[in-house]
Amino acid sequence: MLVSLNMVKNRLNKAVKKISKVESVMLGRCIITVAGIIAITVAGIIAAMPAFAGELKPEEAKHFIAGKYFSYSCFEGSSGAGRVNADGSVVGTIQVRGAGPVHFVALPTGTIRVQPDSICASLRGMPFQPCFTIQQNDARSFRGAVSGLGFAYCDFTRRNPRLEVSAPPSHHPATDLGMMRTSISE
Repeated sequence: MLVSLNMVKNRLNKAVKKISKVESVMLGRCIITVAGIIAITVAGIIAAMPAFAGELKPEEAKHFIAGKYFSYSCFEGSSGAGRVNADGSVVGTIQVRGAGPVHFVALPTGTIRVQPDSICASLRGMPFQPCFTIQQNDARSFRGAVSGLGFAYCDFTRRNPRLEVSAPPSHHPATDLGMMRTSISE
């Protein structure tokens, strides 16, 4: 049987067109799927951004901070760890200017006061009540600064004291407060 060159060429063209059509559809579906995944990811990141960055309003700051255990380091070198409870009491440690002994601190209920437009501290013996701005850095950390004095700040990082109790001793004694729990919830 004699097969002409044109017949072979036509059959090959038809086969290539069918394969190309299937590949085009599959490629199109892949592009749509990848674009969808990217869109969902970007939307998720954009939706999460306000929760992770920016200045917190007083009630948002209270929800983010109260009852949770944080270590901190301040602009002049002081460091420590502890928690601010929902009632405004404070329990923790401080090592002044990063040197010398670590001091245990327990401040009474109402020391930290959340008002509709500010977060302030009421400390016995101080002639004024310092107020603070809270700048959330990410899901686990924030910067607290004295209002109007942006250079006077402390950086706080959330810790899990239950994990740190079983961890090897800390290199920084001011943050080794894992055994102190003032509430059951974390």
